[in-house]
Amino acid sequence: MKLVRFGAAGAEKPGLIDGNGDLRDLSRHIGDIAGEVLSPEGLATLAALDVFALPIINSDQRFGPCVAGTGKFICIGLNYSDHAREAGLHVPSEPIVFMKATSAICGPDDDLVIPRGATKTDWEVELGVVIGKTAKHVSKEDALEHVAGYCVLNDVSERAFQNERQGQWTKGKSCDTFGPTGPWLVTRDEIADPQNLSMWLTVNGEMMQSGSTQTMVFGVAELVSYLSDFMSLQPGDIISTGTPPGVGMGLSPQRYLKAGDVVELGIEGLGKQKQRCISYG
Repeated sequence: MKLVRFGAAGAEKPGLIDGNGDLRDLSRHIGDIAGEVLSPEGLATLAALDVFALPIINSDQRFGPCVAGTGKFICIGLNYSDHAREAGLHVPSEPIVFMKATSAICGPDDDLVIPRGATKTDWEVELGVVIGKTAKHVSKEDALEHVAGYCVLNDVSERAFQNERQGQWTKGKSCDTFGPTGPWLVTRDEIADPQNLSMWLTVNGEMMQSGSTQTMVFGVAELVSYLSDFMSLQPGDIISTGTPPGVGMGLSPQRYLKAGDVVELGIEGLGKQKQRCISYG
């Protein structure tokens, strides 16, 4: 299934995309794409619905973040070997973990607001993993059973805040609108292998990132298992799994986003996003 949330910011309704690409309303059946709805039992209940009996919605709706009720937004740094090389850093021996504020989460096509004082706002296409069942000390072999599905993420980063303000990555990752999520939450059963998905990102139509989840250092199952040893992973939590090469910081000369720029990105089978950059205020 391709699950979505549509409507005005803060008032989104749950829906899904049917086999013809039409938006259908789920609000008579569930309150939101969150909590127990993301569990194996909740997803099985949705899968059993007669999709074509659901109300069809006009196509000009705004898509909100594809999952609600996110308690933790966990990011993995330098998780693509080719991205680590472009950053001039060693491939890590264990996952590098940092947090992104959940207030950064926004819709996939919402404006990207360059924050006040920012000078180095950068882009990062990433595979998002949404937890569906609580995970605590799970094995790598069982880890994917705790995943509800996958989505496209843009881990927008203000590099000056990240690297020049006493080394706190979270400060450079958590500004409002720095977490475009969606358009769809694609349930796990539709993705045969999360480690074999092509991904791309353009700025003003110019290809900047073109990669594959094949080059992840730590795959999805390993990340879920690893993280579950340090914290319980709960339904709606998001793991942003790292980015391939081609970020602005890695270019020579470096290049960063400015007001008026348009960022587009996508991942095979998971849809695409488009953000227009605007200045704060």
